This record gives sequence, C-alpha cells and structure tokens, in this order.
Amino acid sequence: MKPAETLGKLEIKALLAGEADDWLFARADAVKRQYFGKEIWLRGIVEFSSYCRCDCHYCGLRAANRDIERYRLSHQEIIDSALKVDKAGIGTLVLQSGEDSRFRQDGISRILSTIKQQSQLAITLSLGERSHSELALWREAGADRYLLKLETLDAELYSRLRPGRVLDKRLKLLETLKSLGYETGSGIICGLPGSKSDALADALLALSAMELEMLAVGPFVSHPQTPLANTANGNVLECQRACAILRLLNPGANIPATSALDALQSGARLDSLSRGCNVLMPSFTPQKDCSKYLIYPGKNASGCPLEQRLADIKLSLKARGLHCSADRGNARRQINV
Repeated sequence: MKPAETLGKLEIKALLAGEADDWLFARADAVKRQYFGKEIWLRGIVEFSSYCRCDCHYCGLRAANRDIERYRLSHQEIIDSALKVDKAGIGTLVLQSGEDSRFRQDGISRILSTIKQQSQLAITLSLGERSHSELALWREAGADRYLLKLETLDAELYSRLRPGRVLDKRLKLLETLKSLGYETGSGIICGLPGSKSDALADALLALSAMELEMLAVGPFVSHPQTPLANTANGNVLECQRACAILRLLNPGANIPATSALDALQSGARLDSLSRGCNVLMPSFTPQKDCSKYLIYPGKNASGCPLEQRLADIKLSLKARGLHCSADRGNARRQINV
C-alpha cells in the first residue's frame, strides 16, 4: 500500500470494496490522533427552519412535500438556542436551515452580530446557495465557516436529483466562499440511487483536490415522502470506509460522523470516531421542533432532553478513550504536537 497521500483511484476502489478494512480503519484512526489527539469536536447545531424552496428528490424537506409539519424559529429563538451552545461549553455553533427565502440578508446578519456580541462561539452557516453580497455581509457580521454540500459530483445525476440546479454553479460558489475567507466545507451522500460504479471513488478524489477544511460523507436514507421512497438505503460500512479514506487524503480536515449513520445502524456514528471522524453535531434545536427537521427518517429521533443527550455523548466518548473539546475546532494544517 502506498503512503496515504498518494492513494489513487484503483486503490480507493479496492478500499471501498472492503479489501483492507483492518488496515484502513486503523490507519485512519492513527492519522486522526496525530492531528487531533483524543479530542472530539462538538458542534451545536440549530436547525432553525424546515421550509425549503428546493425540490431535491432525496430530501424530506423538499418543497413538494405537503405531508410534513413545517416550522420557523423566531430570531430570538435562534439566538437563545445559540447561547445554549455556548453555555454547554461547545466552541462552535452551526446554523442550518432549508433554503428559506423568508430569512433575508439583514436578518441573518443581525442574528450573527448578536450571537458574536454575547458569546465566543465560532459560527458555521449551512443555508444553501446564497448571493455573493449575502455571503460577504454574513462573513463581515461574524460567520466563520460555511458548509455547502454537493451530495454528488456527477453532473447529470445532480441535475436529475436536484431539479433546476446546476452542479457547476455550486462548485463555483465553494470557490466564492473560500475567497471571502470562510473555512469552507462540503460533502456527498454515499449510495445515492443512480450513482455510477466509480462515482464514490471519483468524488473522494475530487473533494480532496478542493482543499476544504470540512468534509462530510453520510449514507443515503430513503424518505417515504420523496420520489426515492422505494429505493435501497446506503451502506453504513461503505460510508465509514469513505470517511476513513478522506481522513488519509485530508489529514487535518474536520470530518463529522453524521447522524444519518445512526438512522441506519444504532451506534454507527460513535464507531466512526475510531475510523477517522473527529466531529459530532448534537442538535440544539428546541425540543418542540427538533423532530420536525425530517430530512430523512430517524433524524433527531431521540426524545431525550438535551442535557441527557450531551451527558450520554460524553460518557460514550470516555468509554472509547476520547473526550469532548471546548475548542472552536479549526482544521489543522500540521500535526498536533
């Protein structure tokens, strides 16, 4: 096996097929520990709106879905939820929503400024495709990072599953985010119906070539209220292999263990923390709305109070010889010494 940094497509395909799982997962864990030690970054995520103008075939929030209960948090509810993240000793807040045009440029800017004035949080936005002026204003108002997932790098499949959207525009938007000084992240869905045989290997190489600070791979989870309702779910183990390969190709990047893993296999998210992942994102969305952010079945499924969920995470990490960090959790360009 070549050094990790020179993994080629044929080697990646072999690893994705499970030809060297023991080596892959052990090596990914070792590389993660070189850069991050025993620390796991927590990101407190506030999903503040389930309204979306997009009609993506894989997502339960799609505009055409009339069978879900939508919600929007008020500006004050967003700020209050964000400050709970700070109070919990977590260094990064993630503000996420569907592509909801009700939340405009100035409103988001005021929310960001208020949170920055009242906390030391790093702020990640995940609000979809927005204009250059919006992104620039939000960066100025205090946003530190932006997550813009691609889901697939197959242009034809992208257009088919995201009607009216063009992959090239989204790729250019990632470059815009980087030029504005955001720590920038993206990712894909593993096992999307219609994917070509080499698509995952190609995507891992393409994502790595972008030199992003955040990289995510989550398994496809079929939603009953979408056009992909009767298609097979993605494979948890293949997704974990993909995350491990990303760790080898991007040693200092932040790679989350996504909640979609647990939606398909209980405990898979925590297991991924010993297979290259170094980030968990517990939801701080108010309990009354948390379960309504139903991108896929099983999302935010726990009915436990937030305090109990956080305590359970800390205990689970401790049992694995890991611990939660209160750090802002920036990507690392060199080995942690």
